[in-house]
Amino acid sequence: MTRIDIIGAGPGGLTCARILQRRGLRVTVHDRDAGPGARDQGGTLDLHADNGQIALREAGLLDEFFRLCRPEGQEMRQLSPSGELLFRLEPEPGELVKPEIDRGDLRDLLLRSLEPGTVRWGSALTAVGGPADGPRTLHFADGSTVETDLVVGADGAFSKVRPAVSPAVPQHTGVSFLEAWFEEVDTRHPELAELVGPGSAAAADGERGMFAQRNSRGRIRVYLIRRAGEATEAALLDEYAAWSPGWRRAISDHDGPYVHRPIFALPVPHTWEHVPTVTLLGDAAHLMPPLGVGVNLAMLDASELAVALASHDSVAAAVRAYEETMLPRSVETATLLEGGAEQLLSAEVPDFARD
Repeated sequence: MTRIDIIGAGPGGLTCARILQRRGLRVTVHDRDAGPGARDQGGTLDLHADNGQIALREAGLLDEFFRLCRPEGQEMRQLSPSGELLFRLEPEPGELVKPEIDRGDLRDLLLRSLEPGTVRWGSALTAVGGPADGPRTLHFADGSTVETDLVVGADGAFSKVRPAVSPAVPQHTGVSFLEAWFEEVDTRHPELAELVGPGSAAAADGERGMFAQRNSRGRIRVYLIRRAGEATEAALLDEYAAWSPGWRRAISDHDGPYVHRPIFALPVPHTWEHVPTVTLLGDAAHLMPPLGVGVNLAMLDASELAVALASHDSVAAAVRAYEETMLPRSVETATLLEGGAEQLLSAEVPDFARD
């Protein structure tokens, strides 16, 4: 039986593994984390009806996703730095176009769906060896090796698999996030809870911005969006001095330290010559600014790759068929979003109906 090894146990890698197993194929997922609870999985994300939800349907998990998701999280608010509400987009009753789910809850849903032992934790890839026509050899940080017929790079922005098909490396977009979080917001941070509502709220003044998003279990995450990197709380309060007291409390009252998240993107267009034994999906293939498409595209990639592998007579034919669809789609999307990190700083009110 064909040996398939996926590097990365994020939503893309796990979705691919789930669909492969449903189709009767053998797969192993390797992840560098020591275990599923080794680190925080980040905030919340919206899964779109035209990509992320398609993948979950193919995985047989869409109904369970609907039981876990938060449709009210689709509400979006655009405010001014002074706190004035400029625009509010509320979902219709029963609307499930792009409901929210915490990243950790989505990962747990996918992990529960896999056969025991599918994910090998503490398995940090260092390099992909072997001839282009296979078999390939995976080299891990602990000195172990694995021989395989197909390597799927689902290992994110700084993929260790990508060099096997492409020399491209991510470049800093010039924009960075400082992430803060707030616990028990309805009782401990009621003003912020009122400002954000059940979904998300954003504001920007052309030079800096904030994006706040409701998560499950009474939590809100706030991202300070700036061209600069890390900064002290005093410096941030000075930088946002003209903003409303409500927004400034997102700087002074958060729970825990800031997490610095510089925003990177791959060059546009990013493509590669077909290699029959290695391919990429998600951020490993098409890292873009964080404008709501990353996880959705990763999961759609994963679904299409898994279905192709189950439907073709050879790995090479399946990989070629997958890339013939995935690469043009990712290039088109990346071209539309190129430079989009700067949009996060724009004081213009977005056209939510179009965007």
